[in-house]
Amino acid sequence: MKVLLINGSPHKHGCTYTALAEVAGQLERDGVSADIFHIGGKPIRGCIACGKCMESGRCVFNDDPVNEAAELIGKADGLVVGTPVYFSSPNGALLAFLDRVFFRKFKAYAYKPGAAIVSCRRGGASASFDVLNKYFTISRMPVVSSQYWNSVHGNTPEETRQDLEGMQVMRTLGRNMAWLLKCIEAGKLAGVPYPEQEQPLVTNFIR
Repeated sequence: MKVLLINGSPHKHGCTYTALAEVAGQLERDGVSADIFHIGGKPIRGCIACGKCMESGRCVFNDDPVNEAAELIGKADGLVVGTPVYFSSPNGALLAFLDRVFFRKFKAYAYKPGAAIVSCRRGGASASFDVLNKYFTISRMPVVSSQYWNSVHGNTPEETRQDLEGMQVMRTLGRNMAWLLKCIEAGKLAGVPYPEQEQPLVTNFIR
């Protein structure tokens, strides 16, 4: 079993990484492989809703890490997305990244457990946490919980590690993710199928 952890910070080894590493360490201790994927610090294009990914399964823009990440998520058993909070919401580059990673790719991610973590100095954690979870819930991904909302506080990795409750929340999240993955695997071995899916109905407020 493998979990992909996405570092949505431009800083490869900053506070967001510190929190993700705590989750990854617990996953590894519980027998689940964990890889951290950094989105980098270069500009990431926003989704333009061209629909071309419905034909090829890949985004037409191939000059950033979106297609690579989408492929890795498809191969992983679970997903954790981490973001810094700059202005009371997730990092803008990460949101552009996720919009394209998730747009029209729901089938490849369905029933893979997902979790979000946020890193901030003080405020904006809950709002950012809510935004990230919406990517999972529209994709039929079970959302993994912890013992509190998944956030850490600090301006540096050293300060983040001093957030003892936040670090404990990260470890609990890792344990809960590992447990759910093992439950899903046991269900497969016992012959429990995934839920039957209805044909999607798409409407708007005009018709």
